[in-house]
Amino acid sequence: MTRKPFNPNAWAAILLFVTTVTVALLMPISIQFVPNTSNAQTGTTVEYTLKAILGQSNPPMAFLGVGGEIDGILNPELTAKVGDTVTITVINADAIQHDLTIDEFNATTGLLTAKDQTATITFVADKPGSFKYYCATPGHLQVGMFGTLTITGEAPAEYVQSAEQPMNMAAAVPTAGPANPDAVSIVHHPADLPAPIGDRDATNVRVDLVAKEVSGLLADGTTYTYFTFNDTVPGPMLRVRVGDTVELHLKNDLSSTFLHSIDLHAVTGPGGGAVFTQTKPGEETMFTFKALNPGLYVYHCATPSVAHHIASGMYGLILVEPEGGLPLVDKEFYVMQGEIYTSQPFGTTGNVDFDHEKMLNEDPEYYVFNGASNALAADENALRANVGDTVRIFFGVGGPNATSSFHVIGEIFDRVYNQASLTSNPATDVQTTTVAPGGATMVEFGLEVPGRYILVDHALARLERGLAGYLYAEGDDQPDIFNGTLTAGSGH
Repeated sequence: MTRKPFNPNAWAAILLFVTTVTVALLMPISIQFVPNTSNAQTGTTVEYTLKAILGQSNPPMAFLGVGGEIDGILNPELTAKVGDTVTITVINADAIQHDLTIDEFNATTGLLTAKDQTATITFVADKPGSFKYYCATPGHLQVGMFGTLTITGEAPAEYVQSAEQPMNMAAAVPTAGPANPDAVSIVHHPADLPAPIGDRDATNVRVDLVAKEVSGLLADGTTYTYFTFNDTVPGPMLRVRVGDTVELHLKNDLSSTFLHSIDLHAVTGPGGGAVFTQTKPGEETMFTFKALNPGLYVYHCATPSVAHHIASGMYGLILVEPEGGLPLVDKEFYVMQGEIYTSQPFGTTGNVDFDHEKMLNEDPEYYVFNGASNALAADENALRANVGDTVRIFFGVGGPNATSSFHVIGEIFDRVYNQASLTSNPATDVQTTTVAPGGATMVEFGLEVPGRYILVDHALARLERGLAGYLYAEGDDQPDIFNGTLTAGSGH
């Protein structure tokens, strides 16, 4: 992506951003060790088979026992004795990503992504206790995909507490894999949005969306697996009018490894549509709703972990125009803000990974407009208009966590439709407007002076984590409005 820098000094500082800090601490701790692991295996072999299922139970995702005393039981209790060899086989019932993990035994099946794919873990039950087995895919544990492994007996005599020993407690930063050479741009161009509805009667409208997992360009030299609607972040802007009946079709691409769905804040009904659209890979769901309230609304995926799917790019805006339509303007743009949580620090090149803990801690590495770092600062994605134009920006926050203080440096919003209410009188002459996660606003302003205007969240530290966009206004200088001699180092 070709970008024009704020200034050489500012961008040099960003490029010198320290991406890795590793602190090694030597501290005494008490650990367990096994002098002779062969002595631990003194019992019998205990075997279990579990099937990873969804949509057939409460909880909505679970492990189903197969065979023996656990047959047909959801998240059954598994039992063994100290010294037993435990073998657990997991069958994936659907083409949805699952695994089985038991932390205390360092045991995991690895990812199961294909229907009927099978994996087996084997380990020695070397200590008594009650241990959780669970699916480590983000969100699956949280909706109930876990059970208990109970091990009875006493620890073998050879398992002794060691003397205090130093251990290197360095917190290693996960290494990024090679950047995906097939990664594509997922940036939704801000000028790509439907034409105004105008003054038409209410009608039936069909909307088709495809949920697709895409390897995308997060930054120069950095790739990331996005979840998208129709291959872009945000997904397409939807535009209807109050009174329309919308028939919404959601297809989940066959290549997906997750269930996906959609919740539209413009919908009156349970889950905003999510209860009807939990869609497996290769399948399609549909529901209808009537647009009862005019306004500008967020839509997003609502499959657990909902925040994971949103943070990976599954959000967009739906505009419900009031009867008679909106007043005409010269230029309309579509911009959404979000956060991306990666295990690797900001600026790391290669293929970076989603980090569930950082998301829970609300600690993003990247803030983005329209999906990628500095995406709207790239020449090919910048907003463009002319002096004398009236500009309207449909702005929303996908989130999932951070509130935006939306501001355009060098401009004043002539009108702000607070909370995206299109039937209330707009606020006038506004410098910065607050937009919550899952919220939106509509701002309008005229362009009186040529130049480059910077879209920011006025929590300005986020500027240095990729959150900037450019609006170029072309035309003749207006010295009676703005005049002076350029100075270096302004960052603009």
